[in-house]
Amino acid sequence: MSATETAIASAEAHSAHNYHPLPVVVASAEGAWMTDVEGRRYLDLLAGYSALNFGHGNRRLIDAAKAQLERVTLTSRAFHHDRFADFCTELAALCGMEMVLPMNTGAEAVETAVKTARKWGYRVKGVPDGLAKIIVAS
Repeated sequence: MSATETAIASAEAHSAHNYHPLPVVVASAEGAWMTDVEGRRYLDLLAGYSALNFGHGNRRLIDAAKAQLERVTLTSRAFHHDRFADFCTELAALCGMEMVLPMNTGAEAVETAVKTARKWGYRVKGVPDGLAKIIVAS
């Protein structure tokens, strides 16, 4: 069995089948190029579904992330931290908004959208307190 076949068989045996990836096993990447475990190169046109438009291995971003990780790895919103205010100020200006609500995941973004819809129902539509019902479907 090839390295690609071995890796795919192991992933299929030990991970949930909630996605249907291409039969490519990426081993390394730089810029817009990826190399698989067999040594074949691919132009990464997916770019992490646009989350990777800066390219793989971007040294400036790696250095910035490493510097922050060495200072403070993670804080929850239960605390203030010294970079958050500047980040929010710059992001709000970039988006042309007064405020931003940074999220880690799409799940948090959806949860916030549901809460916003509920609040809109109470404030704007006049739904009595405690009676808003949000129905979501995929």
